[in-house]
Amino acid sequence: MTPFRKIFFVLTDIICIAFSLVAAIWLKFDKLQPEHVQYLLFIIPILTPVGLASFWFMGLYNRTLRFTSLPDMVAVFTAVTTYSMLKIAAIFFTQGFSNFSAVFVIDWMISLILIGSSRIAPRVGLSMLEASPLRGWLSQKTSQKSKRVLIVGAGQGGESILREIKRNVNLAINVIGMVDDNPKKSCQIIHGVKVLGNSEKIAGIVKEHGVDEIIIAIPSASGHELRRIIKLCQDTKVRFKTLPGLQDIIAGKLVSLQLRDIAIEDLLRRPPAEINLAEIAAYVTGKIVMVTGAGGSIGSEICRQILPFQPAKLILLGHGENSIFKVNQELHGNENLGNTLLIPVITDIQDRDKIASLFISYRPDMVFHAAAHKHVPLMELNPEEAVKNNVLGTRNLVDAAHNAKVERFVMISTDKAVNPTSVMGASKRVAEKILKCYARRSQTRFVAVRFGNVLGSRGSVIPLFKEQIEKGGPITITHPKMIRYFMTIPEASKLVIQAGSYGKGGEVFILDMGEPVRIVDLAEDLIRLSGLEVGKDIEIKFTGIRPGEKLYEELLTASEGITATRNRKIYIARPEEVDESALMTQVERLEISARAGKISKLLKIFQEIVPSFAPNRDMIHSDKQVRESKSQPTQQTQLRVL
Repeated sequence: MTPFRKIFFVLTDIICIAFSLVAAIWLKFDKLQPEHVQYLLFIIPILTPVGLASFWFMGLYNRTLRFTSLPDMVAVFTAVTTYSMLKIAAIFFTQGFSNFSAVFVIDWMISLILIGSSRIAPRVGLSMLEASPLRGWLSQKTSQKSKRVLIVGAGQGGESILREIKRNVNLAINVIGMVDDNPKKSCQIIHGVKVLGNSEKIAGIVKEHGVDEIIIAIPSASGHELRRIIKLCQDTKVRFKTLPGLQDIIAGKLVSLQLRDIAIEDLLRRPPAEINLAEIAAYVTGKIVMVTGAGGSIGSEICRQILPFQPAKLILLGHGENSIFKVNQELHGNENLGNTLLIPVITDIQDRDKIASLFISYRPDMVFHAAAHKHVPLMELNPEEAVKNNVLGTRNLVDAAHNAKVERFVMISTDKAVNPTSVMGASKRVAEKILKCYARRSQTRFVAVRFGNVLGSRGSVIPLFKEQIEKGGPITITHPKMIRYFMTIPEASKLVIQAGSYGKGGEVFILDMGEPVRIVDLAEDLIRLSGLEVGKDIEIKFTGIRPGEKLYEELLTASEGITATRNRKIYIARPEEVDESALMTQVERLEISARAGKISKLLKIFQEIVPSFAPNRDMIHSDKQVRESKSQPTQQTQLRVL
């Protein structure tokens, strides 16, 4: 309230307080006798300031009248009741109750009605003006350019958006109606706007009412349900937007009118990741945390998710200076930074001596190992690099963590490590085995977390598809039956951190990836979200499966089963027996073959370590030089298609 309005309502409350007491006495005794007038002259000047003080203390003079709501009425009730109790106590200790007990009750009721009405009257009057035909006629005349909007969803999300639109008088938006699939909501009126039917009527409503834009306000909708609604909206040829999903709302990202265009992540909506904040805080807060691959999509998100738990130090370790610089700058501006010290470190995890010295210098309490070569086609062309980075780099980190007595070590693995057909998958499986060996004899709790594809990560199909759409197509897909499991970067990162709190050493945690998604469906959805038609504007071309690829990925081997954890989205694979002496000898042979460029020998050693590994036939009998000469003409094509 402005100072003028505060003064106005203080005067109004004085009148209400005085009138209530006079009216209460009149109603009780049918008239005002001289002793009543004497009593009023005594009590009103003394207790009125007490009433005003209680009203001020309850915040009655700091509330916006335009948006008066139930909490404001509760405040009025509390303030008036408090004042009445003080009044009763004062009278009791000075004059006793006598026959005035009924007067107090009547006085309280009248005060509550009058003061409550004074607060709600401006809101009621404004609402009546907004709903009046004259206001609607004037609005149409003065704002011919108002956007006509249809809201899909008459639940909490739709009501919130409608309320924000009504509050913001400067928005040139005219909500013509709402739709909802709940039959109980049909024909209901919410903030003066009618629910016109279910979602199947969207096309007819758009045509009948000349709708300019559709707002999809169902944060709890599943990916399947959202795809159905989007298809109905696309058929209308008008623009549509949505609210963030439950994941973002729970994360506190939903603010007034935060509408955005539909993203591909919306079509894969999954229930929000459930994480136990207390468990994470217990093992992260005040600790020194190192994240390898901190400049990557998963590594950087792990840093963002860890920051609110206030580690003492966060070591951002990566090989690419630009990516580490960017994430370091971003985190310095993060509101959750607090007293956490950020330490950017540029190094290569293949440098064994440097890694060992870093662990000695910084003495990290825990490590999240996200650094890895992940591109399947590139690693097929350069298998020795997969060995150097994914196997030897991991060995260097694990050995340094063991020697430095790090508390926990969490490695990011992949579903491609299960029955691998690619060098990348085989290298990650070997890395898992190295962790298991060290876990048996180390104080450090070494664990791996295995999951599938992550939307928006580096190497994801989504950026490539978007680029191909921008160029006019075609979108290239290897096979029409290709399916993959997907989850979002924030969800994967949260579950990785949660899994780290469960690890006792040697476990391979499996993240629940939900339902598999056909890559063709993903491509078609992206085309439609771009406002284009499949086959007409953008074609989809199938190019054949690339070396190392499978039609579908698995999260468990045939010998592995799963055990549940406290989190229904995190499971533990059955322990796998590993002969440490044999494995370490094989890893040394891998290193020798990789550094010598002996690819065929390298692949045979991979098969010894991982018997289920089925490498690309063309690579088995070829060394690096022969393989390069054969693959060079088709390398560009191999990297383009997915």
